[in-house]
Amino acid sequence: MATRSRPSPSADTATAIPSAPDDDPVSIEQRIYASITAALLQGRLRPGAQLVERDLAAAFGCTRGALRKVLARLGFEGKLVLEANRGAFVPSPSEEDIRQVYRARQIVEAGIVAALCGALSAQHKRRLRTHVRSEEKAARGGAIDESVRLAGQFHVLLTELAGGTELLGLVGQLVAKTELYKALFDPSKGSTCSADEHLQIIEALDTGDLHAALAAMREHLAELEERVIAQVRQSAADEDLGAVFGE
Repeated sequence: MATRSRPSPSADTATAIPSAPDDDPVSIEQRIYASITAALLQGRLRPGAQLVERDLAAAFGCTRGALRKVLARLGFEGKLVLEANRGAFVPSPSEEDIRQVYRARQIVEAGIVAALCGALSAQHKRRLRTHVRSEEKAARGGAIDESVRLAGQFHVLLTELAGGTELLGLVGQLVAKTELYKALFDPSKGSTCSADEHLQIIEALDTGDLHAALAAMREHLAELEERVIAQVRQSAADEDLGAVFGE
């Protein structure tokens, strides 16, 4: 089956690496982490692609030891798949993999909605509405990376406002996975997370109607899930056509 034409991992990283301010190992590792994460979220690495340690270390001008620390972090966050004796790979999630992550989000975020419903302070409402305005501005301006980041951050912000300190890491990880799934299969259109849908969630929380608030979040996440699944299926169909009609 033919794959979409994308730059190789080493080419991506070689052309998009900001210069390090110093030789501090932490700065070098953060620079590598940021570059690989950006390549993933911009869809510049195809699903299933292998990130060869030797090539990456040469591209970043770093030791393989420093690189392995970054790859381990990305693997822990679910942004890469690490296989013993094989190396690091870009995730290639199945439809079921994607649905499982969204099911987890449904369960966790329903609890967050229940905690916030009817309990939003004036400051909370200002923060949420200001955030949504930033989402709208990014979408209007065609700032794809910023649009995706802000859309996911809305859900993390809800967790923070609910006092879910212990849940922040979990929600952040689940959101990052769903952002990655979207980027892998349709990197060109920005966020699938609608600012209008976020406003509906805020309004439902503000009214104190728990049934409406839960329904708003449930429908929002279900819609996101189906958009990503549709992108996966379209991507598979495009690749099948490429296999039939390609050179």
